[in-house]
Amino acid sequence: MLRGGADVDELSSDLRCALESLERSQVEKVLEAAIRIHSPLEVIEGLIMPALEAVGEDWTAGKVALSQVYMSGRICEDLVGRLLPAVAQERGSFPRCAIAVLCDYHLLGKRIVLSVLRASGFNVLDYGRMEAPALVARVLADQVDILLISVLMLPAALKVREVRAGLDALGSRTRIAVGGAPFLFDPELWREVGADAMGRSAADGEAIVRRWAGEGAP
Repeated sequence: MLRGGADVDELSSDLRCALESLERSQVEKVLEAAIRIHSPLEVIEGLIMPALEAVGEDWTAGKVALSQVYMSGRICEDLVGRLLPAVAQERGSFPRCAIAVLCDYHLLGKRIVLSVLRASGFNVLDYGRMEAPALVARVLADQVDILLISVLMLPAALKVREVRAGLDALGSRTRIAVGGAPFLFDPELWREVGADAMGRSAADGEAIVRRWAGEGAP
């Protein structure tokens, strides 16, 4: 996480303005300045993700259009690939894992967690964006042990209930870990929607998977 200070506040403000204006070149300049003084993961989790969450809040408040939310996410997805670590050699024996964005259009959070896990050698299926019924069917078909779900908006977070209910109804013991802005705003929301854990960052997501892997597949 980035430490507070005038430089961080200025970078955060500049990035948010550039994203809402959809000025890709300006976004690049801000990130280039940030990466000179912070690590890639610090920039991603402490600067990019909060900026995107702020854009999402502005959409909820009616200050920006949905197209701005979508395009700002796409800009960051394209640029963040330069910051993410390379894929490491996969581990041999490991519970089957998958990650998805649920009923949402922001894929950056998922991409960050996926990259961190793969860089650590974990083989994770990438489901992209899915609706709840299709996600349940896919998890069952692939016999997934650990499912990571990323969301940006509250309506999507609430859909985790549907995934949990669908899996339980069919006797699945898949563990669900969730992450995203709604779960940061309401620390108890993950329990309310039936998840087994909540991560505040990509590092948390990796720690959860490591812990569950150590305990064995469900």
